[in-house]
Amino acid sequence: MMNGEAMNITFDDKQPIFQQVADIIEDDILKGTYRVDEQILSVAQLSQLFEINPATVVKGIGLLVNEGILYKKRGLGMYVATDANEKIQIKRRDRFNKELLSNLLNEADKLGLTTEDVIDMIKQLRKE
Repeated sequence: MMNGEAMNITFDDKQPIFQQVADIIEDDILKGTYRVDEQILSVAQLSQLFEINPATVVKGIGLLVNEGILYKKRGLGMYVATDANEKIQIKRRDRFNKELLSNLLNEADKLGLTTEDVIDMIKQLRKE
């Protein structure tokens, strides 16, 4: 939750930090921490919160602006676009399908697992 209180964020070395900043903001939009037309924290606040360079935050926010997830009110800050939630879900479902499911099925093929085996494993995990 990004409400200005101290956060303990550990950034992953496998992905650029600006992308992770964008993902964190997206997560907060999906969770309802930020609602449509609500202002997000400023670059200075996010930079201080994450303890990273403001230019990195600007780059992450710029990514979300380019995707139409955030919009700028001149002189006021960045706000959540009307259809942000839908855009994030479409983007993440596409990423889930192209990256995660493809990797999962490639690994399953290497292990000789059938589609039914994989489905059974997923169902078992969902029960836990």
